[in-house]
Amino acid sequence: MRILVTGGCGYIGSATARLLERHGFEVFVVDDFSEGHRGAWKGAVEEFDLRDATKVQDFANRESFDGIIHFAARAYIAESVVQPLRYWHANLVPVIHLCEAFPQVPFVFSSTCATYGEPDVELLSEKLTPQPVNPYGATKLAAERVLQDRAAADQGDFVALRYFNAAGAEAEAGYGEHHDPEPHIIPRAILSAMGLLNEPMSVFGMDWPTPDGTCVRDYIHIEDLADAHVRALQYLFDGGTPISLNLGTGKGHSVLEVLQAVEAATGKSIVWHAAPRRPGDPARLVADPALAKQVLGWTATRSELSAIVDSAVRWHAASPQGYLS
Repeated sequence: MRILVTGGCGYIGSATARLLERHGFEVFVVDDFSEGHRGAWKGAVEEFDLRDATKVQDFANRESFDGIIHFAARAYIAESVVQPLRYWHANLVPVIHLCEAFPQVPFVFSSTCATYGEPDVELLSEKLTPQPVNPYGATKLAAERVLQDRAAADQGDFVALRYFNAAGAEAEAGYGEHHDPEPHIIPRAILSAMGLLNEPMSVFGMDWPTPDGTCVRDYIHIEDLADAHVRALQYLFDGGTPISLNLGTGKGHSVLEVLQAVEAATGKSIVWHAAPRRPGDPARLVADPALAKQVLGWTATRSELSAIVDSAVRWHAASPQGYLS
């Protein structure tokens, strides 16, 4: 079966494309390389911007697919607060164009726990009413609604995967996380420990209502995320109905716990300083992953923070300049 993976040269998209290929699927990637890297995916790829309706339709006239997994998006909360229109264009328009160009094709959508906002609960379940507090979460929720309406009109089913904090690397295979600049805490902490970060680490807020005052997040390994996407696609092929599912470990770790884990894995100290809270950041985001287990038979198998951090450390040690090394 032939699968289109948009954003398939990015961090999570390329991990999923590689796993699909190992499962015997024919994979075709579209990426505009605003975030992705050619070194992250060795297979078929075409470069264009999914916001261009004419290019999407021309592509659809030439190519056909049995399924779509859509990753291409902007994904930084703080950036979305100061550039909201950029996020509405990047995160909603491509979904509309793909749905128009590929009617009836099953659609697995890369969504986010940011759709939930700031509910005062220990674990976030799909029973909660989404109330996003930043443009990033709002745009992803809007894209889910487009897919819901498409499915209700009998124009194609979908699974939206609301995942929590992607982390880790396929270190043995030579694939990992590379952004420029790097916004995410685990790779930034590793680069800091390696002496490759030109400034101290910033801890955004020390006064959150959490045990140590720093934000708590649920960190999930990219190989577990990739596995869930393949399972979601197969679920749709087997006649599964539209659904939104959480992807997480059910375990929360604070910013300071992450820094300590990186120091333990590298044997190096990290220089950091307290900074003001970032707008749009919730205090705690931890998944209840029970429904994904029930529906997809999926559970995170690399749930220990130390194992996730260790895989990322090995990637950065082998490739200190990422895909430019």
